[in-house]
Amino acid sequence: MIGKGHAIASTGASIEYGWNQEKNAEVVLKEYLAGENPKEITEEFKIIQSQNERCINNTLSFVVSPTIEDGKELTKRELQEIAKRFIKEMNLQNNQTIGFVHRDKAHTHVHIYANRISLKGEVYKDSFIGKRSQIAADNVAKELGLKRVWEVQQERLQELKVQRLAIKYINDRVLESRPKSLDEYIGKMKDCQVKVIPSINKSNQLQGFRFEYKGANLKGSEVHRSMTGGRLIGEISQNTSYSRLKEIPQSLKLLDKTVQISSNMATKIAKDLVKQVIKRALDTGIGI
Repeated sequence: MIGKGHAIASTGASIEYGWNQEKNAEVVLKEYLAGENPKEITEEFKIIQSQNERCINNTLSFVVSPTIEDGKELTKRELQEIAKRFIKEMNLQNNQTIGFVHRDKAHTHVHIYANRISLKGEVYKDSFIGKRSQIAADNVAKELGLKRVWEVQQERLQELKVQRLAIKYINDRVLESRPKSLDEYIGKMKDCQVKVIPSINKSNQLQGFRFEYKGANLKGSEVHRSMTGGRLIGEISQNTSYSRLKEIPQSLKLLDKTVQISSNMATKIAKDLVKQVIKRALDTGIGI
């Protein structure tokens, strides 16, 4: 089961979407609310939200998604229990909440909207709410014996074992040729039918790489732990002038663009370079 969450300002439109009858919506959660339609529910939210008008994103939006297999078997009562437990895990028992199950797609899921302003007028802290939503959904899945995210991930990786082994083998052969840049590495992988896709965030920071091969699309860490972005850059950097720790670049050229290296990735690269230097020293018998 997967959980997603973020703070929003569009309370009315979101509740209208949740109640959409074209999606076969059913109400499975309703706490501290009496309204019988989206407009009435929105007005009730606004009454409480008026206690703190400085809070702009004053509604919390969550999506809780069981696996396709679990979703097919879950009854309305069981989905109601999931929604209630999720709200408890998120510590939102003192806030207005409404939840709808959508069954218009193969993937049954629950939309939950919670007033970010509590009945006491307190603002709910939304820091790391996405991650906290994931943890809450996982805890609920564990309690109710539903399939958890890591189990689904492991099954998927096992199904793609052949592709993962092939990508790792090709990666190792390409690295043995000592490419001197990421572009050269990406080009050589492409020659072997592996497409390397850089993951770049909105801040133009390189986060890592994905690998496409024979229908599989995998993060580097899903292929093998040695294929994370930091480790690949560290390995390739050893073939260039960036062999000393203090010379690790803060940016680099990638597919004719300049991208930044996050401080987190730079730290990982530095650690890997130190390990590689120590290993080479031991392999060659160099003493200190």
